[in-house]
Amino acid sequence: MLLYSLVLIFRSSAFHCRRGKAYLFSNVVNITAGPHEERMMISGMHTVADIFCCCCGELVGWKYEVAHEKSQKFKEGKFALERGKIMDGTDSEFYIDTHLSISDAEDA
Repeated sequence: MLLYSLVLIFRSSAFHCRRGKAYLFSNVVNITAGPHEERMMISGMHTVADIFCCCCGELVGWKYEVAHEKSQKFKEGKFALERGKIMDGTDSEFYIDTHLSISDAEDA
C-alpha cells in the first residue's frame, strides 16, 4: 500500500495498533475519513474516525477526534497511521518531515 504524494508532519513513533506499530502525525493528505465512533483503546476511551487512502480506499489508520481522558487531550485532531499500511523509501513518493517545530518539541 502506498499513499501517493503523501506529506506528513511526524509527531511520535510510540503508538501501536492491533496489527503492530503506528505513527502519530499532525497532518496527513490524500485520505478520507469515516464516521466518528467511540472506541476503547489502551489509553482510554476516544472518539475516532477511521481514515482511508483516497487512491485505493484501504484503511490506513484513524483520526483522534476527542480524547475523554485529560492526559490524552494532546492526541485530539492528530492522525495515527499503521506502519504496515504505508511504505517508504527513496523510490516512492512517500515523505515524512521529521524536523520538529518549536510547538512539536513541547508535545514530545
